Amino acid sequence: MVHGSDEKFLAATVPFCRGGLTRGDAVPAVTTGTNIGLLRRALADVSGQIEYVDAQDWYHHPGATLGAYHRYVGRCTATGAHQRVRVIGEPVWHGRDALETTEWTRYESAINIAFADCPAWIVCPYDTRVLPPAVVADARRTHPGPATAGAALASDHYAHPVADGVWSRPLEPVRTEGEEAVLSFGADLTDVRTFVADTATALGLAPHRTPTLVFAVNEVATNAVQHGGGAGRLVLRRCGPRIVVDVVNTGEAEAAWYLGHLPPDPRQPRGHGMWAVRHLCDLLEVHTDQEVTTVRLHMGLD
Repeated sequence: MVHGSDEKFLAATVPFCRGGLTRGDAVPAVTTGTNIGLLRRALADVSGQIEYVDAQDWYHHPGATLGAYHRYVGRCTATGAHQRVRVIGEPVWHGRDALETTEWTRYESAINIAFADCPAWIVCPYDTRVLPPAVVADARRTHPGPATAGAALASDHYAHPVADGVWSRPLEPVRTEGEEAVLSFGADLTDVRTFVADTATALGLAPHRTPTLVFAVNEVATNAVQHGGGAGRLVLRRCGPRIVVDVVNTGEAEAAWYLGHLPPDPRQPRGHGMWAVRHLCDLLEVHTDQEVTTVRLHMGLD
């Protein structure tokens, strides 16, 4: 929902919320503090039925946010208390660097397939008064239709996350502080875990984050062994406020850029690892080029 005034914001969101409450839907509003105030006043008679969440407390990292939305929908619909969830979800764009902005944009695209089978209807506000034009332009490509006065229309700008190939892109060079640490590995991942723990700690990763990074890299390396001919290579370095790890392997299967964004079926015996890794890392990039797949994990130092 692209808007440029409080009046237009309310014209779309108020009917959306009221319509959901009438149907018995759960209605969370994850937006700015200012917009929460607007909604509380406009929906004063039913405001107690809406859950308000400051977007700053929700939109930390793409994987974690996607997981939080899935848990919310599951929690609301599992017992039959609600048949569907209507979400006002306003991502946080200020204070993001170029890489973060790119990955949040791809999150906005991936959510269309990640929630394809979920009983959820999500409206994402984009305020042209405060957002960069490039962010607004991408919003028109990541959403299937604009919302106006509670209705969803078809968009002429929408680029499907899978079919159109727009959101797959090569990895950018990283600015490394100091030398890269490199390790080749095989089926035994003991050295991988030790290497990641020791090297990341020496580069300044906080002790409480080290086990998380070790687990995440171990999961990706396991995939590399299973699907990449039994071997792979790690490249670990510090890049400003983050530790960045590339897990590289050669294999016939191409890994989609949205790998790990789609929740796995709990009944399937495999395929849960990348979903977990998305939740644990600050950012995750996936790219395949000429049968070489690189999974790049980013984790903040603190």
